[in-house]
Amino acid sequence: MKFLNILLPLLLLMMLTTVAAGAEKELVRLAVDHAQKEQGQFFIVTLTGTPSEPELWFIEHRYRMFHQNQNSWRSLVPVENLIKPGCYRLLVRAGTNELQIPVSVIVNNRPVQHIALDSSKAELKATEIEKSRVKAALHTESQEKRFAGSFFRPASGRTSSLFGLKRSYNGAAIESYHKGVDIAAPQGTPVQSTAKGIVVLTGTVDEGFQVHGNTVIIDHGQALISIYMHLSAISVHEGQMVEAGEVIGNVGHTGISTAPHLHWGTYLYGISVDPEMFEGKAF
Repeated sequence: MKFLNILLPLLLLMMLTTVAAGAEKELVRLAVDHAQKEQGQFFIVTLTGTPSEPELWFIEHRYRMFHQNQNSWRSLVPVENLIKPGCYRLLVRAGTNELQIPVSVIVNNRPVQHIALDSSKAELKATEIEKSRVKAALHTESQEKRFAGSFFRPASGRTSSLFGLKRSYNGAAIESYHKGVDIAAPQGTPVQSTAKGIVVLTGTVDEGFQVHGNTVIIDHGQALISIYMHLSAISVHEGQMVEAGEVIGNVGHTGISTAPHLHWGTYLYGISVDPEMFEGKAF
């Protein structure tokens, strides 16, 4: 009897501890910053409450979610500029959990921009090495989140061309849209990195970059990439870590360009998104 008097309180304590541990188990939650986005923008998707690496699906594309801290995961999910406006869903699977959030995409209503090129520029075509190197760099997905704090505008000057504009060259049919923001500035104006990152590409006209011109591409981590085109000079090298606001080159007129300017682009998982969504903001 004395033994039971000692054992029963111990068993009760163990039971209460088990119940308490179960009660404190974190719920798995899926969240998105806004349920509606324009073409060319992105969703900020977060998942909390699970140690299991999740799968995220949006419009038949699978996107990696990156570990933030403890049981928290996040992804900046791009909305392609040419996606059909309408209702969609964000779907996440983590372990035995499957969660989804309905979202919608609306049109960005960008006008047509007519561009006149002289014959020497109009005949330029991207070389195979130019296309392959740029594509590989834009699809970089590194685990480390290097960007922190507000993103810099990479050069001083007025915006001469917005992201998402439909483009017609020399009166031809519209075949593309503008995948960045153009900043008009005098030749030689310093160009800064929009955020901290690693230089993953430096390409020059001499190396076959006929369309992009002298170009720098920076990996900011977690599938976020920035590109800087038409430079007159490059002052960094591949593999170099650069800080936010650090000078990486100078505004120029190389490649397909009608006047000195910087083409600044941002990409998520290799898909172009509007750079002005980042300017002056922190994520």
